Amino acid sequence: MARVKEIKKDYGFFGIGILNNVNELNIGTLWRSAYILGASFIFTIDKKYKTQSSDITSAWTKIPLYHYKTFAEFKDNLPFATKIVGVEMGESSIAIGDFSHPDMAVYLLGNEQRGLSKKITDQCHSLIQLPGEFSLNVAVAGSIVMYDRLNKEVR
Repeated sequence: MARVKEIKKDYGFFGIGILNNVNELNIGTLWRSAYILGASFIFTIDKKYKTQSSDITSAWTKIPLYHYKTFAEFKDNLPFATKIVGVEMGESSIAIGDFSHPDMAVYLLGNEQRGLSKKITDQCHSLIQLPGEFSLNVAVAGSIVMYDRLNKEVR
C-alpha cells in the first residue's frame, strides 16, 4: 500500500485518536488509514491497544501511537499551538464540508456507544459533524475526516 506522497511542506501536521475505545479492531483500522492518509501519529485516551490483524500495513512501524490515561494528560502533552477538533454529532458542530482544517490539529473521536461528553467537547477548539443521522463506526468516521483534510489540502 502506498502512503500519500504529495503533502504540502508548509501545511503542518495532524494526529487522530479515540477516547475510551470499545473495540480494539478500530484502532488497527484507524492506524492503517492514518498511515495511508498522511497522519503524523495516532493516540488513545483511557483504553490501551493491543496489536490487531486489521493493521495489515504494520503501521506501528511507520507512525507512532501515543497512549494517555486521561484527557487532561492528553491535553497537557499536545504539541504547541495544536488545535483539538472533536468529531461529534450536535447542534454546535460544523458540517465537515464547511470546515477549514487547522494546520496543526488533532482529531478526537469518541466511541460509537457514547461519543464525546459535553465536558470533553467544551474543551475542543472546534467540533465537526459527518453527514447522516446515525453514528458511524469510529474507524470509518476517522478515515472520512482524514480524507476530507487531504482532499481540501490538495485543492
